[in-house]
This record gives sequence, C-alpha cells and structure tokens, in this order.
Amino acid sequence: MSDDFEDVLHAVGPRLRALRRNRGMTLAEVAAATGVSESTLSRLESGQRRASLELLLPLARAYGVPLDDLVGAPPTGDPRIHLTPIHRHGMTFVPLSRRSGGMQAYKMIIPSVDPPPLPDHRTHEGHEWLYVLHGHLRLVLGEHDLVLPPGEAAEFDTTIPHWLGSADGKAVELLILFGRQGERAHLRARAR
Repeated sequence: MSDDFEDVLHAVGPRLRALRRNRGMTLAEVAAATGVSESTLSRLESGQRRASLELLLPLARAYGVPLDDLVGAPPTGDPRIHLTPIHRHGMTFVPLSRRSGGMQAYKMIIPSVDPPPLPDHRTHEGHEWLYVLHGHLRLVLGEHDLVLPPGEAAEFDTTIPHWLGSADGKAVELLILFGRQGERAHLRARAR
C-alpha cells in the first residue's frame, strides 16, 4: 500500500475521537446509537483496528457528517450541494443542509391551489423558524390565524398545533430552520 493511503487510514482514529468529543458523547452513547461495540469503537479511535465502510457508515450517520469527513477526503472544489427535493403533504421541501440531526434548513414551496385548503393542524417535537420569501403564508398556530407577507418571519414550538398554507391560494416560498426540541434559531443584531 502507498504511504498516502496508510496516512489516511492512520488519521481516521484521531478524527473519530475528535468528532465524538466535540459532540460531547461517550463511547457507550456512540455504541448505542450505531450498534458498534464500545471495544471496537475504542480500537478504531486508538488506531488498533482498521476502519471499514461497515463501521464508518453508522458513525457518519450518528455524527451527522458526510463519510468524506471521517476519512479526510480532499475537497472536490465544487461548492454546490446537490440535494433531492422531498414531497410531503402536497408541498415541496428542498434541503439546504446535508447534516443529519441538529438544526436543519429547507426551502419550502407551497403550490398554488384553488380553493386554498382548510387547515389540518399537526404537532411534533421541535422548534421552527420560518421566513417568507414570496407569496402570502397563512400560519395557524394554536388559537392564532396569521397572514405573513414576504419579508416576515415567525418562530414557534412545534408541539403547539400548527398549519402552514397559502393565504390566497397562490404559491408561497419560504425558508425554514427546524431543530429538535429545545434547539432554537438565535438572531443577533448589532447596534448602529
């Protein structure tokens, strides 16, 4: 094997240890999340066990990073993110981030519909921040029934019954940041 290949393999262990520590996880927690035994994880991190795809894939998922980050693959030079739209509840969600877990970013497209649909309240764990890019968004949040024009934003706990739709039946585009329960978007403004 070439020296470059050996260097890449030897760098995997310290990279795995650093990722685990940066996430504040113990070997036991990683083992529970991945199904890889604590002893195997320890040997991988110390370099006593060679990394395999079978071991790295669940670790990449658990740490929320692309597989390339675990092996230190060189950047391709192409900064574009090629992501697949998700179609759910008659709407399109375009993921704007690749990381699994943690805060997620989406562009959401609500198509034009005549007549506009009736609200169908949903609840789930998490916290959501949204910003209207185009159109008029109808946000029904608990007892509140709001219309948000372009440029307006909202932030709410998703355990509150809520519904998003078009206020006038025309298409709406918005940006959404969604985090697990307790995670919130924090905006900081500088004083002028």
